[in-house]
Amino acid sequence: MGLPRQLPLRWKITLLSFGLIALAVLIGGMILIENFSATLEDEIGSRAMAVARTVAQIEEIQNNVGTPGGDADIQPVAERIRLATNVEYIVVLDMDRTRYSHPLQDRIGQQFEGGDEGPAFADHEYISRAAGIMGPSVRAFVPIRVDEGTRQVGVVVVGILTPTVTGLLSDIRTTFYFSLLFALIVGLAGSIYLADNIKRTMHNMEPAEMARLMEERVSVFHAIGEGIIAIDREMNITVINEEARRILHLDGEYIGRPVLEAIPDSHLRRTVETGTSEYNQERSINGTAILVSRIPIVVNGEIVGAVATFKDKSELHTLAEELTGVKKFIEALRVQNHEHANKLHTIAGLIQLKQYDEAIDYIFEVTAEQEELTLFLTKNIKDYSVAGLIFGKYSRAKELRIEMSIDPQTHLNELPAGLDSSTAVIIIGNLLENAMDAVSGLPQEKRKIEILVRNLPEHFLIRVKDLGVGIAPEHLSEIFKPGFSTKAKENRGVGLSLVYQQVMNAGGEIRVESEQDQFTNIEIRIPNERRSTYEGN
Repeated sequence: MGLPRQLPLRWKITLLSFGLIALAVLIGGMILIENFSATLEDEIGSRAMAVARTVAQIEEIQNNVGTPGGDADIQPVAERIRLATNVEYIVVLDMDRTRYSHPLQDRIGQQFEGGDEGPAFADHEYISRAAGIMGPSVRAFVPIRVDEGTRQVGVVVVGILTPTVTGLLSDIRTTFYFSLLFALIVGLAGSIYLADNIKRTMHNMEPAEMARLMEERVSVFHAIGEGIIAIDREMNITVINEEARRILHLDGEYIGRPVLEAIPDSHLRRTVETGTSEYNQERSINGTAILVSRIPIVVNGEIVGAVATFKDKSELHTLAEELTGVKKFIEALRVQNHEHANKLHTIAGLIQLKQYDEAIDYIFEVTAEQEELTLFLTKNIKDYSVAGLIFGKYSRAKELRIEMSIDPQTHLNELPAGLDSSTAVIIIGNLLENAMDAVSGLPQEKRKIEILVRNLPEHFLIRVKDLGVGIAPEHLSEIFKPGFSTKAKENRGVGLSLVYQQVMNAGGEIRVESEQDQFTNIEIRIPNERRSTYEGN
């Protein structure tokens, strides 16, 4: 019958462990007493044998056994020895098994009825255990020999009563009970400590709570839209979810297997050895282009493993294209609406002032500027995502009173092999945003930026220049690191690091030229033919 389920785990462990300890102490005590009793009987038997041999060698015993009235001489001698050696009885028998001595006087002259004395009358000495008249005892039987041991005339029986378990315990009960109590107290204290230790290890949670939490964690773990693989220090997989199996095209059971069997070049060993986290690194694993983040698992200040999260890059690109498309559309509508509202107000004002010719001239001027920009972009930039981005940024710059110029040499027929539209939009958009930030707040004559995108024979060129505050020499090596920014605002330090990562993934290079309070020129060159892969990133 088990313990009640509602009993807290701490008490379950305490009671069960204490019960086991108490049972072990009880069984151990019984075994100890049994062994002690057997050892004591052996010692008693040896003592009885020594006394019996001594009595059998006494001449007065040898000469009077078997003779009429011999008990008168034998009984005093046997009693003196019995009292001196503290044995229970010394019985001298003749060959007819008649007693010549006994502690009970009325037993002298009567037949011995032990039932185990037979071998002694056949000239054998031995020790026997039996229940006699005075109780259970250990008895030594020794033949009485005369004529230099050639003739047997009787038998000496020496008996010592064996103590019962109760008797043994009564002799040592104080020590025994104290030892038992001490063992039980130590066992109880140990049980409580063990229960508390286990409870702390389980974060003071009950098994049912832990089971429920585990089920919740497993459900969340598999519901996450990212692939997750965790390893221990021996590089064996400890956790893998279904999304990781799907992204990496893994079949079969991988728990407990080396991570290299699932991901030949995972670089998780480096994460475990260095303790350095890496985020959103582009890789190609098992033929799938993915973004992978690797993070060490630290427990109590010690690295015990690492976890890698995976995102399918193709899915992210699809989502990014959708999001950037919507964002560009909204931005273009917002800017266009703002501009048109201002222009309509101007036209309405001219009409109300009856300046009809000026109103017509203004309409032609606005239309011409818009048509000129649209015509230039559609003629020179064949990628509509890039063209739409530049158009939107141009309108945005105009709204911010920033003079944005497009280099007349701008010409884009097609993007290089390592660059798709969404990535190009990310690079150009972040460069333009960074340039606008650099000139915002400056005098009007300094609020100028310029962009050039151009197909060249060997590479695709992107160049963005601004007349802003410039970059300090000590910061030139830091500007592409995640989180670095000279502006104390949240969500800064992301744009240029994202540009750097995308350019490196495309096998390109970045050149930065800057002079403080003068200008910054960022030039990106991406080869037309792909020169690198995601492997080994």
